[in-house]
Amino acid sequence: MARTPHPQPAPPPDPVTATGGEPPFETGGTLTIDLDAIRANYRMLAARVVPSECAAVVKGDAYGCGIEPVAAALARAGCRTFFVAHPAEARRVRAVAPEAVIYVLNGFSPAAASAFTETYARPVINSSVELAEWDHFVSSSGWGGGAALHVDTGMNRLGLTIEEAAAVASRIQTTHHGFELLMSHLACADRPNHPLNDQQIRQFREIRSLFRGIASSLANSPGIFLDSSTYCDVVRPGVALFGGNPTPGRPNPMQPVVDLRGRILQVRQVPRGASVGYGATWTAKHDSRVAVIAAGYADGIMRSPTPGEGAAKREVIIAGKRCPMIGRISMDLTAVDVTDLPPNAVRRDQMATLIGEGLGIDEVAAQCGTIGYEVLTNLGRRFHRVWKVG
Repeated sequence: MARTPHPQPAPPPDPVTATGGEPPFETGGTLTIDLDAIRANYRMLAARVVPSECAAVVKGDAYGCGIEPVAAALARAGCRTFFVAHPAEARRVRAVAPEAVIYVLNGFSPAAASAFTETYARPVINSSVELAEWDHFVSSSGWGGGAALHVDTGMNRLGLTIEEAAAVASRIQTTHHGFELLMSHLACADRPNHPLNDQQIRQFREIRSLFRGIASSLANSPGIFLDSSTYCDVVRPGVALFGGNPTPGRPNPMQPVVDLRGRILQVRQVPRGASVGYGATWTAKHDSRVAVIAAGYADGIMRSPTPGEGAAKREVIIAGKRCPMIGRISMDLTAVDVTDLPPNAVRRDQMATLIGEGLGIDEVAAQCGTIGYEVLTNLGRRFHRVWKVG
């Protein structure tokens, strides 16, 4: 287990509830993150992959859930290894998980070299150029914090080619080779029958044979549910920790984590034939009641596809009932048709559920024509935030 040169004190015990952002009534709504559910999801995944280690991917501000409280909660749940995208994220994790191993997925840059030494983070080397730069930095600085080597087995995004990785494999025979982890990334694990899965598993198995004695990692969230041959030594779940379904098309095995509620600013009467919102894309077919919620695309409520323009129905939950969004979502506001609710069931300052109460992130994503990853990571900073424990 890696340690910082000057270990910091452990984070304080969990509060019952922690909050962030502006006071509730100074915002358009409240985003609640269930830290117990994140820990339960982590423990379930960790038990599934025994004896392999279960790490945690907390890039993108822990998928929009807050990198510091999430990393601290996961560390308390037993997570010893974290993956982030940038050195700045590594710094935030290190502040709350002083004993953790931290890998930076987007690799090494000489301009950011000091960040790796200051945070005791390990770069994921993604090219031969990066490897040469890393070697020069290590030899000139004398620092030996280690690195991961990323091999591309079919994603064609980042990573050394199979041939480039094979050419440097002999380095592991030296005493100070610096490789702590060999890794690759599955492109189609959420589609179990895709032929690229078998191809990547086979290619990674072959390259692993050249790096015997080095820990290896292949499986992401859906990869954990694909095949135990993907487990290797370390698995790297991300979206599954935050309640996203790692098994599309099948029941979600993960606990929901996020609950998002927006404040109703006004309930208004809209006569038959009148339109709502920019572009007049929705027109009332009969006298209607419309609730206007204080959340829009500046808060991560996806504007596209626009309700009422031939897109799939998008819904929120008000007074326990699903109600359709109508018109174009604007920067700060979303309109909802509440005509079918009893008049006294909807009122000003009532909270409408945008995610939660059975309306999960994957269903919301499907309504928006996107994926749960995008829904989570776009949740705006303008919400009052609550990190719930117990």
